[in-house]
Amino acid sequence: MSSSNGGARELADGRLRLDHPAEHVARLTIHHPAKRNALDHGILDALAETVPGLDARCLLITAEGPVFSAGYDIGNLPRDEFAHKAESLVAHPFHDAIEALDRFPFPAVAALNGHAIGGGLELALSCDLRVASGEAKLGMPPARLGLIYSHTGLRKFVDAIGAPRTRELFLTARTVTARTALQWGLVNEVVGADELPERAVAYAARIAGNAPLSLAGNKRALRELLAAEGELDPEVERELVELREACFQSEDFFEGVRAFAEKRPPRWRGR
Repeated sequence: MSSSNGGARELADGRLRLDHPAEHVARLTIHHPAKRNALDHGILDALAETVPGLDARCLLITAEGPVFSAGYDIGNLPRDEFAHKAESLVAHPFHDAIEALDRFPFPAVAALNGHAIGGGLELALSCDLRVASGEAKLGMPPARLGLIYSHTGLRKFVDAIGAPRTRELFLTARTVTARTALQWGLVNEVVGADELPERAVAYAARIAGNAPLSLAGNKRALRELLAAEGELDPEVERELVELREACFQSEDFFEGVRAFAEKRPPRWRGR
């Protein structure tokens, strides 16, 4: 669907595109086909910088091609730089992009044109609502990678689908179909792949047509309610952060990422 303002703005060297497909709707489209729309520094920095300045009553995030996002782009980092660069990508630009989405004052909708894996799924879950192609699969592979996920990211899943389903996603590392994700509450609507672009714009336009004070006020109230429920003791939170940081230095994390990229079983060492 064409942009109502007559043009699109290229970001992150063309790997992210901003346009306005309907009144009061801003759309950000990931276009990184060589990496299955994996999230790199450029895309994440562009998200973090662009979202706070958007003049829109609804933000729509989607992607081009058969995959929404395969997660973090860390598969080819060299061993001597792996821990530092992997943590740098996951902990900083990703955090800033998610924080920008969390703080966007109006509703955000993710249109999952295809598979949403790992950080790509958390990006979608950081939006308020999700519409998915019936061909999409959703999954969280940290257990297959040797990664300890952030407690803030896990909190999003618990808020959305409850602790039992979150355990199933993170402890089994299975992927689920869009229809199963709909039953779990992980997505709000499933449509045919050909229908998704038009349906997503219509969905976002309907939201943007509602009262702006109500949209912003209700989103803020919901965010604060969930934040209050998920508040941790500061000492426990420090321990969880240290636990996660330590995993980036582990042999198992490096082996897990390499095995995943090479499509072979990992050889775990427990260290």
